[in-house]
Amino acid sequence: MDWSTEAIERLKALCAEGHSTAEIGRRMGISKNAVVGKAHRLSLSARPSPIRRDPAEGRPAATRAPRPAPARATLPPPIAVPSSPVPAPVTASAALPTPSAPRIFSRLSAARSCCWPIGEPGAPGFRFCAAVAASGKPYCTEHAAVAYVKPRDRREDAA
Repeated sequence: MDWSTEAIERLKALCAEGHSTAEIGRRMGISKNAVVGKAHRLSLSARPSPIRRDPAEGRPAATRAPRPAPARATLPPPIAVPSSPVPAPVTASAALPTPSAPRIFSRLSAARSCCWPIGEPGAPGFRFCAAVAASGKPYCTEHAAVAYVKPRDRREDAA
């Protein structure tokens, strides 16, 4: 665009009135980017951002309340395993620390239980399904049918 002195004066007047660059462009019959470029070259004062900002940090102000921290899962206390009355001979492999039997059992049973969440995380009633999981899947057969849906054939969507 050829910026005549009349167009520049009109641009300055519309900026002084507080119009947005898009509105100035519509009124002058030019693009918003042409208005932005010319205003920058003329060193006109920058318009404030329409996004509300926190003046202390220069970041957008939070519009939502922060989420509560998720509840941490707690494991049940370990089951006491009685020690054998006869000490076993010490070998090189026995010197390595080994996990206790209840801990191994809880991991194996958790691996075979359904991990489908029920309820809202962080809410008091939140839990997992815990039914027996289908082989090779993290969910029971009922929840696996919901989680694993076959994709539709694209030819069905073609019209």
